[in-house]
Amino acid sequence: MSEQATEVKSLDRYECNACGYVYEPSKGSSSGDIAPGTEFEDLPKGWRCPVCGAPRSQFRNIGSKEGPSGFEENLGFGLGVNTLTAQQKNLLIFGGLALGFLFFMSLYALR
Repeated sequence: MSEQATEVKSLDRYECNACGYVYEPSKGSSSGDIAPGTEFEDLPKGWRCPVCGAPRSQFRNIGSKEGPSGFEENLGFGLGVNTLTAQQKNLLIFGGLALGFLFFMSLYALR
């Protein structure tokens, strides 16, 4: 008997609205002997939440585990700051703080 590793692409996870149980296709489910790699849409019609018994209609798609849902779509918002690298953000933040400090110190020259 050979163990066959099932390679799972980024499958969407589903969360139960009633209890918060998350069905992860990469793990499958011990309830009903659901094999790893089984997509939510391929679950048997009578499958229910193993924690609270809620039907499949009570589950909502929460996206894949690899990345936050909607992350790529939101990069265009935020006045372009979302596309900056970490180094550029640090320069912008600490440069702004240094400039603010210099302006504050220049107030002493007004005497």
